[in-house]
Amino acid sequence: MIMPMTAKRILFACLALLVFIGAARADDLFVDNLHGDDNRDGRTLVTSAERGGAVRTLTRALELALAGDRIVMSDNGIPYRESVTLQGGRNSGLGSRPFVIEGNGAVLEGSQFVPPKAWQNFRGDVFRFQPPRGAFAQLFLDGPPVDRVYLTSTAGTIPALAPRQWCLADGQIYFRVDPQTLPDDYPLAFATLTVGVTLYEVHDVIIRNLTVQGFQLDGINAHDCAKDCTLVGVMARGNGRTGIFVGGASSVEIHSCLLSDNGAAQIMTDGPSVTAIENTEIDAGSVTGIATGGRRIFLNGKAYQPEHAAAGSPAERRDPQ
Repeated sequence: MIMPMTAKRILFACLALLVFIGAARADDLFVDNLHGDDNRDGRTLVTSAERGGAVRTLTRALELALAGDRIVMSDNGIPYRESVTLQGGRNSGLGSRPFVIEGNGAVLEGSQFVPPKAWQNFRGDVFRFQPPRGAFAQLFLDGPPVDRVYLTSTAGTIPALAPRQWCLADGQIYFRVDPQTLPDDYPLAFATLTVGVTLYEVHDVIIRNLTVQGFQLDGINAHDCAKDCTLVGVMARGNGRTGIFVGGASSVEIHSCLLSDNGAAQIMTDGPSVTAIENTEIDAGSVTGIATGGRRIFLNGKAYQPEHAAAGSPAERRDPQ
C-alpha cells in the first residue's frame, strides 16, 4: 500500500521527534560515595529539594542510566567497593553520543581485609589462610600487592619465602611474616569481588580515568558482544587473573592505560574478539603481558605477534592448582 504524501510527512515527523526526544534524554548522572545517597535521582551533583542530588554507588547510577548518558564519579580518596555490569541498550551509546563512565581518578576496589582469625600457622614464620575462591588470588599490604613467588612445580611444596612474600598453593595463600611478628600486625587484604566492570551486549561505551584493582578474576571483562567500547586512561592493577579481558564477539580499544601486577596476564583475549591497544604501558614482570587468545590484536597500529608464543600462555605462568 502506497501512503499519501501527507501521511508520509506525518510519519517522518513523528520518527524525527522520537529520535530528538531520545537524544535529548541523554544526560549526566553523578556518583559520590562520600556525600551521595542512592535514594536521590543522581541528576545533580549538589543535593537539592525532594530527590535531587548524587547517588552513592556506581551500581545505582547504572540502574538509573539511559542510553547515551554520562556517569560522572567523584574521587573522594575513598575506593568504591563494588562490582558492576553494563548490559543492554540502557548502558549503550545513543546515536552519536556514547555511554560514558567518567572516573575522574576514582578507584573501584575489589579487596577486603583478611579476617585476623583466618590465619593458621604453617611452619615457623609462614602462615596460611583459605580464601573463598582460590583459583586466582591476590594479596595486598597497606594498598600495593605483596611481592609474590610463583610455584614452579606441582610437588605440593611451597617455595622458599622471604619476609613479606607470599605464594598461592592448593588454593591457599601462604605469607611469611617478619621475625617476632604475626599476620595480625599487618594490614593485609585479599581480592574478594570477582570482576570490577563487566561489559556484556553493549555498544559505544567509553570508560575513562578509572582505576580498577583488587578483583579476584578480572579488572575489566568485555565478556561478549561488547562492541566499539573504549578504555581511556584506565589503570587495571593487582587483579587475580588479568587487568583487561576481551572475549567473544567483542571489540575494544585500549588507549593510554596502565596495566600492572595482575596475576596471570595484564591483557587477555579470547574467541573472535578484536582488541586495539594504543600508547599503553603493559608491565609484564613475572607474568604474560598480552595473552593472545583472541582473533585479532593490534598494538600501536600494527598486528600484534607475540615474540615467545610458546612461553606466553597464562596457563604456563599460573600457579598449578
